[in-house]
Amino acid sequence: MTSNATDYHCGPSTHGLVSSVLPPVLIIELLLGLPGNVIALMIFCQNMQHWRANVTFLFNLVLSDFLLLLNLPFRIDNYWHGNKWRFGDAWCRINLFMLAVNRSASIAFLTTVAVDRYFKVVHPHHRINHMRSKQAAWVACFIWVVVISLRMPLLANNLHSTDEKNISHCRSFSNYENPPPGIQLYYVIFNLDFFLPLVLLIFCSVLIACILRSRKINKDKRVQRAIQTVLVIVGVFVLCFFPGIGTGLTALYFKSLGNYYCNAYHLTSELFEMSIAFTYLNSALDPVIYCFSSSILRNSLKQALNRTGIMELMPNRQGSVKSGRD
Repeated sequence: MTSNATDYHCGPSTHGLVSSVLPPVLIIELLLGLPGNVIALMIFCQNMQHWRANVTFLFNLVLSDFLLLLNLPFRIDNYWHGNKWRFGDAWCRINLFMLAVNRSASIAFLTTVAVDRYFKVVHPHHRINHMRSKQAAWVACFIWVVVISLRMPLLANNLHSTDEKNISHCRSFSNYENPPPGIQLYYVIFNLDFFLPLVLLIFCSVLIACILRSRKINKDKRVQRAIQTVLVIVGVFVLCFFPGIGTGLTALYFKSLGNYYCNAYHLTSELFEMSIAFTYLNSALDPVIYCFSSSILRNSLKQALNRTGIMELMPNRQGSVKSGRD
C-alpha cells in the first residue's frame, strides 16, 4: 500500500497552523516531562526491594511515559520542518509504533492504578489487595503483550508517503479514501483506548463516592489519598485524551458528508493534529500521579528537600507529609 495524493478524499491539508504552533509546545512538554519521569525511574529502581503491586504498575506507567518522550524529538523535528519527515520509511514505522504503543500502555497503566485504588477503598478485604509484586509483574507483562500486539499493523503498513511536491510525510492518521484493514483496526483501537478506560474510571469514581457516603470513612487518610489519586487520574485522562478523540471523530463526520465539507474537514483535521499536544502532555503530568500514588516517591522527594535545608518534612503514620517543626 502506498500513500500518495490520489489516496486522499479532499486533497492534502497544508497543516500550516500545526507546523508553527506544535513544535514549541512539544518542546516545552518534553523539557517538563522528561526530568520528572527520569527522577521517578531512578527512585523506583533504587527501591525495588520495597515494591508492592501498586508500585509495579506505577513503574510501568513511568516506563511507558519515558519511552514515549524519547520518541517525541523525531515528531518535533517533523513538525518543525513543515510536516516533512527526514528519517526514512523504516524509522517512520518504528517511531509511530513506539508512540502508539506507549500511549496505549500509559492509558492502560493509568487505568490499572485507578482500579487498584478502587479495590483498596470499596473492597478492602479482596484478595486482589494482597497481590504480590511478582504477580503484578505478570499482569504488567500481559498488558504490554496485548498493547504491542494490537499496534503491530503500524509496522506492517507503509505510513511513509510522498506528495506531489516530493515532500516526505510520516503519519499514522491520514485522510485515506479507503484505509487498509490494518489501519482501520488501528483507528478502532485508538477510540477504544479512550472510551473503555473512561467507563472504568467513571465507574471507580462513582463507586468510591457511594461507599464513602454509606460507610462514613472519608476521614481516613489512606482513603482520602486513594480518592485523590482516582480523581487526579480522571482529570488528567480527560484533559489529555478527550481533545484527540473529539476532534478526530468530528473530522470523520465531516469526511462522511462528502466533498462539499472539505474546508471543515481540513480544519478539524488540523485541530486533531494540534490535539497531539494534549496527548503528549499526559507524560508530563503523570509525575503528579506518581506523587499521589507512591509513598516511596513522596518520601524520597521529602528526603531530597530535607537535604537542601529549605524545610524539614517527615511522613506521618499514614504516609502523608507534615512539617517536622510543628
